[in-house]
Amino acid sequence: MARLEAEEYKTFEEIKQTDESGNEYWFARDLQDVLLYTEWRNFSKVIDKSMLACKNSGFRVYDHFVDLNKMVIIGSGAEKSITDYKLTRYACYLIVQNGDPRKEIIALGQTYFAIQTRRQELADTFNQLDENNKRLVVRGNIRQWNQLLAEAAHNAGVITDEEFGIFQNAGYMGLYGGLTVADIHGRKKLKEQEKILDFMGSTELIANLFRISQTEEKLKIDKTSTAVAANETHYKIAEKIRIAMIDMGTTLPENLPTPDKSIHTIEREEIKKLKDSKIKLMLDE
Repeated sequence: MARLEAEEYKTFEEIKQTDESGNEYWFARDLQDVLLYTEWRNFSKVIDKSMLACKNSGFRVYDHFVDLNKMVIIGSGAEKSITDYKLTRYACYLIVQNGDPRKEIIALGQTYFAIQTRRQELADTFNQLDENNKRLVVRGNIRQWNQLLAEAAHNAGVITDEEFGIFQNAGYMGLYGGLTVADIHGRKKLKEQEKILDFMGSTELIANLFRISQTEEKLKIDKTSTAVAANETHYKIAEKIRIAMIDMGTTLPENLPTPDKSIHTIEREEIKKLKDSKIKLMLDE
């Protein structure tokens, strides 16, 4: 495995470019190939989300994602113009953070492009965001932490889909005073295909992010080795968070309002705003 990682890291390094001033950058089309995205239209969706994450982190998007048009030769020998981006290391980091977590290469890319100051930068700008963009930021973090939690739970003995459903319910029951995923789904009056995490406000999302991250850490520290023990850990961590909320006198998660818009709707709206403001942003430079 260590050898595989070294080879993949070398691949990321090999596609790196350097400009005349010594600044490093990557082309999106090269990164697409390394990250095993066969279709540009699918990879461009990841780029769109990454640009939105860049904006929400307080950076100017077009400092990190520079539009390029390239001419390439097609089968007939004629040339055709295609879209590409010149990416900073930070842009690449955001792309792998928003990529398909099922791909092993994505996990390796997250390590390669890791930026230690990311959390501090986010903390500095988070309070300046409106509610919708706060939701986007926290929901994005939850996606990554849920992947880590799933891996920790699997290592602890939570193997089948049924076992994982029980494990997930244990966490929600601890945080929501005994309510299961189905109960919360019903209280929020969601459609069958809608996910409860996509219909949480930022406060409720943050409570769940804490539940997820602390459970993942505890499973690893305790070297939990059975599904039953993992369920108990998830429940107890969540219950302690709930007790702390009661002690502080804050609103319990099941009593927080359900937003009218889903995370997916907000993402589409914000990406459209970002694209519509593109000309203005470039003129501002």
